[in-house]
Amino acid sequence: MPQDDIDIIGKNVKDMYGTFMGKVIGTITDIDGSIQTVGVDCGSQGLQQIQYEQLVVQSDVVIFIPKWRLDSQRLIREKQLTLRRLKALIDIVSDNDDMKEDAEIIHEKYKSKLVSLEEAENQIKAKLEERLSELDEQLKSAKMLVFDAKLQHKSDEISIGTFETVKSCANELIEHITHETSEISNVKRRIADLSVEAVNTRVPSQHELQESSVTYLDNSGQQNVQTRLPEAPQHEPITSTFDSTSEDEAIPSVSEASVQSEAAKAFPEPPQQVKPQTSKDNSNDNDWLARMEAQ
Repeated sequence: MPQDDIDIIGKNVKDMYGTFMGKVIGTITDIDGSIQTVGVDCGSQGLQQIQYEQLVVQSDVVIFIPKWRLDSQRLIREKQLTLRRLKALIDIVSDNDDMKEDAEIIHEKYKSKLVSLEEAENQIKAKLEERLSELDEQLKSAKMLVFDAKLQHKSDEISIGTFETVKSCANELIEHITHETSEISNVKRRIADLSVEAVNTRVPSQHELQESSVTYLDNSGQQNVQTRLPEAPQHEPITSTFDSTSEDEAIPSVSEASVQSEAAKAFPEPPQQVKPQTSKDNSNDNDWLARMEAQ
């Protein structure tokens, strides 16, 4: 076993927020000598076997990293990398049409990877919700301790110094709980953002690409037809619907000669000036003048 790994024995273990957890009393190693788990004496909670990957060994203390934090970081890192590769795949397909068939195969590979990551994501979300419930219960207990200590001080059961000590320790624990709760909320938000990004990132299938190409070719072949101006629409004759008679009975046909005849009757020509040399029948002229004077 390497000397660095032996130095972990006997060191105190604290969580990443500074709370004391216990002391390392031994390790369990694999056949190659690498450490698998570390035994930590947690007092009344007994001996806890903690995965070595969850521990960060420092010079004077060992820092414990929660399992939910490691799993969340691993999930976010793998999902970000998968989405970046899918986007790069889309760019390749857009720039090079010859890569469409190869891109379809690789797309299925990363699509399966996203499905497996979604299953792990659901498990991590359940762990985060469980941890939030635990932290909420711890927060209630810490606040209850402070309130009860204040009540004891008011009833002269404990001194003001004792109450201040209880309050200081409880507030430190509340601060740790608040930090961890905030970090869990940030992790949940990052996972949710990646889920939305995964939905929006999709490489078009080979069938969709072929349909897109056919549509483009059809549109390009119809460009000459589309540039022609449309013909003016022909107006249909307006038919009357005032009664049930037929069109021939409602609007009788009138010839052009009859129209001109009616117009001539409606607007008579003015009479010509009567001159002796232009009139051969004086009796007719006198009759016309008599009629004009009678009017």
